[in-house]
Amino acid sequence: MSKAIYIPTFSNSKGSLSVIESLLNFSIKRVYYIYNIRGVRGQHKHFKTIQFFICLNGKVELTVKNKYQKKYILSKPNKGILLQPEDWHEFKSLKKNTVLLVLASHKFSEKDYIYEK
Repeated sequence: MSKAIYIPTFSNSKGSLSVIESLLNFSIKRVYYIYNIRGVRGQHKHFKTIQFFICLNGKVELTVKNKYQKKYILSKPNKGILLQPEDWHEFKSLKKNTVLLVLASHKFSEKDYIYEK
């Protein structure tokens, strides 16, 4: 089941620092970011991979379908969405220059992807 998680952030007059290192209950094996998003992306789920999505810039709508359907709007770098392998997900950019960071529990493997709902 997907879950919104607020990332601990420390701010002062010089800026803000958000820390993820001890927030997730999995080892990060893959880090990637998605940008220049056109249309709907994702449209799959996984056999094994847990993912944590963070919108670093812009605004993205993330739709998660499992036994339920939930929509999230991500537009701040101090909030992320944790997805379990069984969470079908798709997303679209709602603003130009959107950058979506993804932290994943497994390295890329085409065999881990499920494209049918």
